[in-house]
Amino acid sequence: MMGGRVGVHIRPSGPDAAIDAAGADADAVLRRIAAWAGILTRFADTSELTRLNADARAEVPVGPTLAAVVDWGRSAEGLTGGIVDIGLLDARLAAEGLGVESVAPGAGAAQPSFASRSWSLDRRARGAVVRRPRGLRFDLDGVGKGWLADRALDRLDGYQAAVVDADGDVAIRLGPDAAWSFGIADPRLDGHDLEVLELTTRDESRDRADGRFGLATSGTSVHRWDRGATPSHHLIDPRTRRPAVTDVIQATVLARTARHAEALAKSAVILGSAAGYAFLDRIGVDGAVLLTDRDELLIHPATMRWLA
Repeated sequence: MMGGRVGVHIRPSGPDAAIDAAGADADAVLRRIAAWAGILTRFADTSELTRLNADARAEVPVGPTLAAVVDWGRSAEGLTGGIVDIGLLDARLAAEGLGVESVAPGAGAAQPSFASRSWSLDRRARGAVVRRPRGLRFDLDGVGKGWLADRALDRLDGYQAAVVDADGDVAIRLGPDAAWSFGIADPRLDGHDLEVLELTTRDESRDRADGRFGLATSGTSVHRWDRGATPSHHLIDPRTRRPAVTDVIQATVLARTARHAEALAKSAVILGSAAGYAFLDRIGVDGAVLLTDRDELLIHPATMRWLA
C-alpha cells in the first residue's frame, strides 16, 4: 500500500476462539488501512491526494483523512526544522527520472527552498481547505505511512500486544509485562541484523503508561535509481531540492509514535551523521542506531536499555 508492504501482528491469548477473533480483527484493520491508503497514495489516479495535486485552484477542499495527514506533515516540518517537507513531489519525481525539476543536475546548489512554508491548511469541522501556490504538489509517502501505522494500532487496543508495520514505520503497543523483539536489518548483508531491540513495559521508571512505541528506519540503500554518474535516491534535502548528500546509509529511531520515529529517522539521514546525531540527541529520542558509509555504527545512549 502506498508503494510498500503493510503487516498487522497481534499476540492473542486464550482459547482457539480468541485466536480466530484476532485473525478477523487483523483482516478488518488491514481493510481500514487499505481504505486510508487509497485516499493518501500518489500511485493511483483515483486517490484524493492525486486529485488535489492535479487541481489548478489555489484553494482546494479536502476530506478529513487527507486533512489529518497534511496537518501532520506541517507538524513534522516544525519538529524537524523544515527537513521533513511534504511539498517536494516534483523534486522526488525528478530524482526518479519521472519529472523535470527547476534546477538542472550539475547546475550548482539551489537556493534554500522550504516548499511547505508556502502553503497553509484551514481546518474545518469536516476536513479542511488547502491553500498553496500554483504548481505545488504534495508527497505523503513518508509521513502517511507513519500516520497509518499509528491510526491502525488504535483499533487494536483490546489485545495484550499488537504491532502495525507500515513498510518499516512500526507502531507498537505492549501490555503490562509484555515484551517484543525487533531486529534492525543490516542493509549491507541480507538476513543479518545490526542490532536487536527488546521492547518492554516492565521498567516501571519509564513513562509509558499506554505501552506505546514507534520504531522507524530510513536510509539511502532502498529506492535508488541510476541517473548517470551519480546514483539517486528518494530522500530529498529541502535545502537543495535534490537527493541528500549524506554519510548516513541508514538511521533507525525509537520514539513515542511511528509518525514521530519516521520523521526523525528521515531527518537524521538527510542531515548526516554529525548534525543528525546532534539533532536526535537534542530532540530526546528513546533510541537511535545510525550506520555510516564508513561502516561506523553510532548508537545513542538511550538505546542501550533496549539492546537484546
